[in-house]
Amino acid sequence: MDLLGLSIEQIQQAIAPLGMPKFRAKQISEWMSKGVFDFAEMTNLSAKDRELLAQNHRVIGGTIESHKVSAKDGTEKFLFKFSDGAVAEGVLMQYEHGNSVCISTQSGCKMGCAFCASSRLKFTRDLTTGEMAYEVIAMEAVSGKKVGHIVLMGVGEPLDNYENVIPFLKYINSTEGKNIGMRNISLSTCGLVPKIYDLAKEHLGITLSISLHAPDDETRSKIMQVNRRYNVKELITACDHYFKETGRRISYEYALIRDVNDTEESCDKLIALLKGKNCHVNLIGLNYVKESPLLPSERMKAFCDKLIKAGINATIRRKLGEDIDGACGQLRAQHNKEQGV
Repeated sequence: MDLLGLSIEQIQQAIAPLGMPKFRAKQISEWMSKGVFDFAEMTNLSAKDRELLAQNHRVIGGTIESHKVSAKDGTEKFLFKFSDGAVAEGVLMQYEHGNSVCISTQSGCKMGCAFCASSRLKFTRDLTTGEMAYEVIAMEAVSGKKVGHIVLMGVGEPLDNYENVIPFLKYINSTEGKNIGMRNISLSTCGLVPKIYDLAKEHLGITLSISLHAPDDETRSKIMQVNRRYNVKELITACDHYFKETGRRISYEYALIRDVNDTEESCDKLIALLKGKNCHVNLIGLNYVKESPLLPSERMKAFCDKLIKAGINATIRRKLGEDIDGACGQLRAQHNKEQGV
């Protein structure tokens, strides 16, 4: 059994058949949260208990396959490989307000968004609670930088892995995890409407980020398959409900694509859609994907200025890690190419 990501009580249940006292669970949990993933290095455990643990359990079946550091801005990109060969990506970014990590929730993605490198990767499986926790703890341990914010915006759709993501959020928020406040955690979804309602019921206090990327069904359905299941109106209604239930402002992500969603008409429609709502629009420069015909917009500042003038809270996201394939999916794509996958 993987012990990482479990509560103290769950670890106690796992080690009880081995004849270990309950207090061992807290010791094991403390080691794991510091990035010690080998029982042999847990020096305040007896040699006998360390051997028993190694024979019956493991912290996590994962390794870091690649670690790149940007010479431009210090962004760090990690490629993780798990015991069954599944891989995931994580990014550590430095901001004025502290260090933030972006983690993956799945190995590959089912959503098929036209502009996203992750959607071109074959879906392998959901990541476990422990594997997501491993991403955070390993990036902090290897970089030597304390993590204060977490973004579930890497490879995969978090709400498509709801059963593992919710326990992960609760673990990473707990004292046995990393004690990171829920208000410092953001979850990004392409718009699985029923799960947004489920998430609202959890009352976790996290920030919900919506990958909107278009203000109308015709445009959004062309670039995001999910819109054919849950249209813009249904999505916005679910977001309004989330805000009403939690009091947490919605963040709408909008990657500007040349001549697709960056026109004056698109901006006017976006203003009409979000006018009067307590929200934030995060404008994103499109990452160039070699296999895609979609191109970055040249109207980002004008688009942003128009939103602000209309009373919509909007900012342009700073690009980080461009020199190390910082965008989601790029590192795994390179890994797959090297492996002949």
